[in-house]
Amino acid sequence: MYNDESVLENHHLAVAFKLQQQPGCNIFENLSSKQRHTLRKMTIDMVLATDMSKHMSLLADLKTMVETKKVTGSGVLLLDNYTDRIQVLQNMVHCSDLSNPTKPLELYSEWTRRIMEEFFQQGDREREQGLDISPMCDRHIATIEKSQVGFIDYIVHPLWETWADLVHPDAQSILDQLEENRDWYQSQIPLSPMAMLQHSREETNNNSDRGVRKSTDVKFQFDMTLEEEEDNLREGENRYENGVLGCTRNA
Repeated sequence: MYNDESVLENHHLAVAFKLQQQPGCNIFENLSSKQRHTLRKMTIDMVLATDMSKHMSLLADLKTMVETKKVTGSGVLLLDNYTDRIQVLQNMVHCSDLSNPTKPLELYSEWTRRIMEEFFQQGDREREQGLDISPMCDRHIATIEKSQVGFIDYIVHPLWETWADLVHPDAQSILDQLEENRDWYQSQIPLSPMAMLQHSREETNNNSDRGVRKSTDVKFQFDMTLEEEEDNLREGENRYENGVLGCTRNA
């Protein structure tokens, strides 16, 4: 279907334009022929840009636009041709398509639960049919928290960070919410058995270090008392200041 190119996006466009042919559904009927043609082309270009296979090229073009804006120094985008205008619109729609992690945490986590359950149901059907299970679709392996952190780090944050640069400061609050959500999901990632073992060892070592420091502090105090009693002030004080205080500061 659609020569295997942007199948889902092409299907959405085809259904949308077909619906317009039904009575009372043509929202463009009052436009001129030229306006309808232009709007149809823009709609197609924007929807096809939501194909994730085009994400990296879209992001690269957006970064170039941001750098151009910085070089000109005017802080104003001169969208005086179709190519520049559609590039901004494509990225705007793409950002909207990837906006779930930028929403308030309660809303974001609820939609994450729903989409992950959809993924897992797909994985269940693939397993039943003896097919290879798609990435993030195996409910026995995939970790929702890890998947969201990776999704934000490698896909969502780079896009929104660049968009925030383009429209600065209008998207800063959105970027802040995104980073807060990312940190929350990071904090929810369960420790693996190896990580738990490492954490336990670190706690044990920290407790041992505290015990050694406490014991050493007593020894230092005792040594200092002896030095004072022996009236070996100059040599003892120099040794204490250069050695003991240095160790105490480092501890």
